Amino acid sequence: VQMVESGGGLVQAGGSLRLSCTPNERTFKTYTRGWFRQAPGQEREFVASISWSGGASDYSNSVKGRFTISRDNAKNTIYLQMTSLKPDDTAVYYCAAKTGVGRVKDLNEYDHWGQGTLVTVSS
Repeated sequence: VQMVESGGGLVQAGGSLRLSCTPNERTFKTYTRGWFRQAPGQEREFVASISWSGGASDYSNSVKGRFTISRDNAKNTIYLQMTSLKPDDTAVYYCAAKTGVGRVKDLNEYDHWGQGTLVTVSS
């Protein structure tokens, strides 16, 4: 199963973008979905995660208060609403999925990944 991301693009600093992620198999279900990002020359880092019910979410300190993760289980889709974007947010954003709960910030816990979508924030 592969996750399919969309919604990336070029935006000016202070602007907004919404990323979407859907698995390529309709029946695929998972407990937790997450967003990670990787800037050029840097390691992939945790951005946000959300439980299957949507009742529990977590964010990295760098995006807390600016990004919001949500999910629509009827569409089997999660979203990352990004506001007040900064040039430091420029990266390839990856959607990932994992079974089980806990350790949501550890990328090694995630079993399924997408190809990523590029977000570029200009100053």
